[in-house]
Amino acid sequence: MRVKDAVGRFGEDLAARHLGAAGMTILQRNWRCPAGELDIVAEDAGVLVFVEVKTRSSLSFGDPAEAVNAAKAARLRRLALIWLADHSDQYWPQLRFDVVAVLRLAPGGPLVRHLRGAF
Repeated sequence: MRVKDAVGRFGEDLAARHLGAAGMTILQRNWRCPAGELDIVAEDAGVLVFVEVKTRSSLSFGDPAEAVNAAKAARLRRLALIWLADHSDQYWPQLRFDVVAVLRLAPGGPLVRHLRGAF
């Protein structure tokens, strides 16, 4: 496994545990289609939540959340529409897009920040 993949997997595992501890139900992880991948699809008190996880080992390239720019957000919205079409037997009255930023080598251990309604 490449280092980048291992860091990403670490962050996604940590994010899933964090979301679960916050009372969210993980519906799917690493959902893939030809257009791309959604890191986590979850439910939070009746709200369907699409979660993008960004993990960094340091702040050398900026805060992890900064990697979710306008183009990335637009791509995630398109993927969410595909996910919804693929799960048309379910009804969700509300949707939300969250970002979980993980700083792997923070002082005192990994730092996890959950940005609800990030875009």
